[in-house]
Amino acid sequence: MRKSKTVARFAQGEVVRVCNLGHFIPSYVAHAARAGYDCIWLDLEHRAMSTREVQAILVQCHLYDIDCLLRPPTLEKTRLYRYLEDGAAGLMIPHVSTVEMAQQLVAAVKFPPVGNRGLDNAGLDSDYLASYDHMAYTQAANAETFLTVQIETPEAVENCEAIIALEGVDAVFVGPGDLGFRLALAGDKTGAQLESAIEKVAAACAKYGKAWGCPASTPDMLKRRREQGAQLLCNFGEFVCLMQGLANASQAFDAL
Repeated sequence: MRKSKTVARFAQGEVVRVCNLGHFIPSYVAHAARAGYDCIWLDLEHRAMSTREVQAILVQCHLYDIDCLLRPPTLEKTRLYRYLEDGAAGLMIPHVSTVEMAQQLVAAVKFPPVGNRGLDNAGLDSDYLASYDHMAYTQAANAETFLTVQIETPEAVENCEAIIALEGVDAVFVGPGDLGFRLALAGDKTGAQLESAIEKVAAACAKYGKAWGCPASTPDMLKRRREQGAQLLCNFGEFVCLMQGLANASQAFDAL
C-alpha cells in the first residue's frame, strides 16, 4: 500500500503542505506535487464531480505520489470507504459536532478492531492485488489512511475534547468560515470567540496527540497557526488563483 505523506508528517510533528482543488483539472495534481505540496484537499462538498472524474484524479495522485484528502458529499458508509478503495489517502468530513457522529464515521472508514469498514482489497489502494492476506491489508489501510473531522459549529467546539480523544479520529480541521459565521450570529463581532475556539481545539489536540489544521491564506496566518501547533495547513486553491489571475491579467488592457 502507498505510504501517506500526511500520516508520516503527523507522526513527526511536521507541517503538511495542503492545496485545495474543486474542479476536474487532472494536471493540477502534477503541478501541486512538483511544487512540493504533500496533499490535495479535494472538495466535493461544495463542488461536483462524477465518480469517474474523482477516480481519475485519485489515479493522478498515486502517479505523482501526493496524498488526496477528499471531502465527500455524503455520509453513506459504503460510499465513504469506496473513496479510500479508489485511492484517497484521507477523508475530511464536514460538520462533525457530536461524539456519536464521530463514532459513526470511525466505524465507517476504519477496519476492525478500530471500526467496521467493509473488506474488498482489490482497489487502487491495494494496487489491485486482491491479496488474500487480509490482516496485512487491513492493518496497512488503518495505518496509512486518515480520518479528519471538521469542527465548524459551537456545539462541535463544546464537544471537541471528546471528539478528538476518540480512537480512529486522526486529525481535526477547523472551518473558520462556518464556525466564524455561526459565532458572529451569536454576537462575536470581533472574531475573539473564533480565536478562542481555535485555541481550545489546539489544546485538546496537544493533550491527545492529534493533528489539527485550518485554512491559512497568508504568510502571517500560516506562521500564527503553526505557532499554535497546527500541522494541516492549506494556503492555496485553484478557484482564487483563477479569479485573481484573470482580474490581474485584465488590468493589462487598462493602459491601452
